[in-house]
Amino acid sequence: MANTSARMLRLLSLLQTHRYWPGSELADRLEVSPRTLRRDVDRLRELGYPVDASRGVAGGYQLQAGAAVPPLLLDDEEAVAIAVGLRSAAAGAVAGFEETSVRALAKVIQLLPPRLRRRIDALQAVTSPGVLGGGPTLDAGVLTTIAMATRGEERLRFDYAPREGTAGGRYVEPHRLVPLGRKWYLLAWDLDRGDWRSFRVDRITGPALTGARFRPREIPGGDPVVWLRSRIRAIPNRYDVAVLLETAPDQVQAVVGHWGTVEPVREGVCRLRMNVDDLGWPTMVLGLLGVPFTVESPAELRENVQAVGRNLLRGTTL
Repeated sequence: MANTSARMLRLLSLLQTHRYWPGSELADRLEVSPRTLRRDVDRLRELGYPVDASRGVAGGYQLQAGAAVPPLLLDDEEAVAIAVGLRSAAAGAVAGFEETSVRALAKVIQLLPPRLRRRIDALQAVTSPGVLGGGPTLDAGVLTTIAMATRGEERLRFDYAPREGTAGGRYVEPHRLVPLGRKWYLLAWDLDRGDWRSFRVDRITGPALTGARFRPREIPGGDPVVWLRSRIRAIPNRYDVAVLLETAPDQVQAVVGHWGTVEPVREGVCRLRMNVDDLGWPTMVLGLLGVPFTVESPAELRENVQAVGRNLLRGTTL
């Protein structure tokens, strides 16, 4: 019984990994016969998990959304609350949980019945997420679709508006979603260009699952985050920020996180460096720190800080 239970959990985990499993491949993964696999699938159905089966040479199994939430002991309201909370966390509402939230969201959304998905989409449409630091607002449906394609190893089509050049359609094998700074990136093998590419998720529109499975390739160097950082460093941003702050480096690093670098200058003084497209973020960091500072570059940051200060002072007289 213990072996059967362990195998059932393994089967359920595999079914939640892909949108569709050929029967022979699934049996090989579990190291069981096709007959044993069929019995295990029947047991999952008895527990309330909606598993579809197709017959024939290319037959297989697929975990589908059912008429009710599978046995997580959640009612409809709880399921909707979990999905909405995960979408908010994925958008950056909870720092450090973005990537984990997307993985969990992909699992939850895949199993929810259509009526609950519509409720979640409707609720998301009339709410305005607040992202610390003014990062780009993400379409939760876009993020979820990409996450499902990535998790299911399914080829994806979408329209993309690059930083420079003309927008157009892309056909990719999605490899990994990576939150970096205040932005989300999709790392994927571009089938039309025959090379690895990174895509800003906030510039992706109309992602569509194709149903075509693929075998994942190895990302250059093996670490998606390291690869992405190297690509981003090669792209010049609009502003190189350098600010002297009269405080300890640890205090600055705790606020700026991985969105900037801090170097000690002398005792009680450090230098903050950032490479940004928008001066709103470094201006907010300076306000949060609340310590004396000197803007070294660029001049536009000095002007922005002064303008924000004047607006705040005017507000105190109202």
